[in-house]
Amino acid sequence: MNAIRRACFLLLLAGCAAANPCYDPAKPHHRPEGFNNNYIDNTKIAGGFWRWQWDRWTKGVPEQHAERVPVVAVDTAYLRANTSDVTVTWISHATALWQVGGLNILTDPHFGDRSSPFSFAGPKRVTKLPVTLAELPRIDMVVISHNHYDHLDLGTIKALNDQAGGPPLFVVPLGIERWMEEQGVTNAKALDWWDSNLFRDAKVTLVPVQHWSARTPFDRHETLWGGYVVEAAGFSMFFTGDTGYSDDFKEIGRRFGGFDFAQIAVGCYEPRWFMKNQHVNEDEAVQIHLDVKSKFSLGVHWGTFRLCDDPVEQPMDRLPPAREKYNVPAQDFVLFALGETRVLRKGN
Repeated sequence: MNAIRRACFLLLLAGCAAANPCYDPAKPHHRPEGFNNNYIDNTKIAGGFWRWQWDRWTKGVPEQHAERVPVVAVDTAYLRANTSDVTVTWISHATALWQVGGLNILTDPHFGDRSSPFSFAGPKRVTKLPVTLAELPRIDMVVISHNHYDHLDLGTIKALNDQAGGPPLFVVPLGIERWMEEQGVTNAKALDWWDSNLFRDAKVTLVPVQHWSARTPFDRHETLWGGYVVEAAGFSMFFTGDTGYSDDFKEIGRRFGGFDFAQIAVGCYEPRWFMKNQHVNEDEAVQIHLDVKSKFSLGVHWGTFRLCDDPVEQPMDRLPPAREKYNVPAQDFVLFALGETRVLRKGN
């Protein structure tokens, strides 16, 4: 245990009330009260919330047509039997099942009805969940990008922790392991940006992206956020989590040299004056695809919950011209149907 982690551990044992008990003054993204982004100060993230809400109330939001979002049946028998093919199944929003290196990995799993701290209020699913958690194969690892309610769902976490055969490994950014422990989850591994963890033969790395964190009005930026790289069986996969566009992606592409697959957020980005620093649009998502040197990318974070002003189906119309703008072939950056599985590489 190095000196910084030893100090962090001792502070936690002492019950220190600091917002960031793992504060490392040598790291620019660390603050005594929490964490910060690399290329923009967090005071400029998510400012103007009440102005946005006033605009929505007085001006309304565009009509949406969630019925346009395609949904297909999940081949659960294949997913349960598969131990060699590399696959991706888009379940909804930012939730996907990755099968790689014989592992079943979930990204930001959310199987609840609402993206909210309440069961009776808050953004509700507008499209059908194509598969239940119980129908999936046993999950070996979960990666959580940050603690917002549409990415960290308490009911789903508890169900995963209680799954038959034992809980998965929960890989989380710094600070979220404390929340996990409060919920009775002890099998959590916390990472800082650029930290890696080896699980069986899979290497998972937390990488910086531009976003923020909060679950209440009083804990803003107290836990870290990030994207993930998973390298297993000679295959490399990248997940942006939630993010605004920044030069972090050029650095990720430089350090890893490209990816076989990338899962990139494309939805929930309007109004731009409010969302630009925290959520990318389709144009910026295609730029990320190029920055990280992805061979094949999937657009997520759409088609499920209406969290922003853009209709949930909007990426279906706006991703094609964004690809064309950057001369990216249509087959290189795609949108799945909810529940769709693609085999990225056949096994032996």
